[in-house]
Amino acid sequence: MKIFGIAGHSGMGKTTLLERLVPELTRSGLRVSLIKHSHKNIDIDRPGKDSYRLRESGCKEVLLLGNDRWALMHELRGASEPSLDYLLDRMMDCDLVLIEGFKHGNFPKIEVWRAEVGTKTLWPDWPGILAIASDTPPKAEVQQSVTPGLAQLDLADTAAIAAFVLAHAVVR
Repeated sequence: MKIFGIAGHSGMGKTTLLERLVPELTRSGLRVSLIKHSHKNIDIDRPGKDSYRLRESGCKEVLLLGNDRWALMHELRGASEPSLDYLLDRMMDCDLVLIEGFKHGNFPKIEVWRAEVGTKTLWPDWPGILAIASDTPPKAEVQQSVTPGLAQLDLADTAAIAAFVLAHAVVR
């Protein structure tokens, strides 16, 4: 299994890029999975449903199986978030795991950056960023500090981004 990350501030278009990138990668026969880290509280269950009621009753884990999918919900109940390695160990066998978030992780990443959002890049302060994918040329301060090893990708060129991901993904 190989891993590669997509990072960037909120509102930069990470999920939009992933929506285009996943089909591009799976067309070539790759089995692609994804881990998304959110800083928000998430709930994939609904109040009133049996699984919700049983989870709320104190279960540590509830596995919900339906006709089209299954989901394992694990309650942290005040415990620390698990590490990325812990989560990767629980993924089913696949060719590539794309990781959205986990900015602190030291694995290869593309940073999605759009000037119109008005925030500075994560690079060079966060580890693993090998490229910036943008819809506009980076601002002068970014261009002046770009090292020769930092690739600049056109955010609209999904095929080029997919090729970059495949060339730089690392075996976990």
